[in-house]
Amino acid sequence: MINILLAFGTSLMVSILTFPSLIKIAYLKRLVDEPGEARKLHFRRIPTIGGIIIFAGTLFSYLMWYPFGEMGNVGEMGRALKDFQYIGASMIILFFIGIKDDIIGTAPVKKLAGHLVVAFILVIMGDIRITSMHGIFGIYELPEWGGIFLSFLTYTVVVNAINLIDGVDGLAGGIGVIASVAMGSWFFFAGAIEHAVLAFATAGSLIGFLVYNFSPAKIFMGDSGSLTIGLVLSVLAIKLIEHPIDKVPNELLGISKPVFAMAALVYPLTDTLRIFIYRIMRGMSPFAADRNHIHHRLLDLGYGQRRTVLLIYASSIFIIMLSTSLHENPSVVLVITGVVSIVISQLPGILVIFKKRRETKT
Repeated sequence: MINILLAFGTSLMVSILTFPSLIKIAYLKRLVDEPGEARKLHFRRIPTIGGIIIFAGTLFSYLMWYPFGEMGNVGEMGRALKDFQYIGASMIILFFIGIKDDIIGTAPVKKLAGHLVVAFILVIMGDIRITSMHGIFGIYELPEWGGIFLSFLTYTVVVNAINLIDGVDGLAGGIGVIASVAMGSWFFFAGAIEHAVLAFATAGSLIGFLVYNFSPAKIFMGDSGSLTIGLVLSVLAIKLIEHPIDKVPNELLGISKPVFAMAALVYPLTDTLRIFIYRIMRGMSPFAADRNHIHHRLLDLGYGQRRTVLLIYASSIFIIMLSTSLHENPSVVLVITGVVSIVISQLPGILVIFKKRRETKT
């Protein structure tokens, strides 16, 4: 428990104390995002390199408080060292890809190559992969190729989903806090302190970031921040799904691990799926930028940025609580939480249509 508290407190203090200096440096070096594009919501220059502190606070705290002394045997120590090695290396690679993109831009092909390298390190070299679906739709053990493919897909989807929702002050950072605290709490009760340390180190750095990013934002996280968060959350999700069932306490046995992991990431996953389908149906590239995200719909309804992100926070927490309260067959729980999530995600768009019809009539 003490390692978790120290990891959280350390990353929080690093984040809070260092952001003011970073903001000053960003203005001096003109590392800012200029207003102007129609889809941009800010009206003044804002620094875009907040990911530097998110990355530094998380990695420093993770390195400092990783619980090597609490490993029970040689096997556990070897597994822990392997995780520590490959997670740390992957974070460093992805951070530099993101910071280069924030400062001078990166060609899509180079970014894709970087993602493939990171996925290879995690899944193939680090063996951080999904091997079972734990009974969802009757699927248990996966063939090796299936586990590798699903793990690559999980990493790619989560990292890019976090990047795509970073469009409103406080949104990506707040969702990152909710997801990391949810999974970190699960790991704490399951006795996986090493993963809980990573989760709460991330949460601490993000809460410190939100002090300066909540509307009106003084700094943005940029790709260096969103990619770091996405990487950590994808690793935590895979580790949660793969946690040995014989080490799960009775209090957690009724909770489907894959469903809980997806619930912790419900907003980025739902919004990304929704926006990809929307763009493809209209003949657009699924990666084209637009103003059709759920948070844009809430803004169109007249909610400010603060109310928008608070509503999304509340809906995310609700879905997480729903996934833990249903102790049914995993497939049933997945269907229920999935349907509820889709309904919630579609409501803002439906309300916007009704609002426009009323305005047309008047």
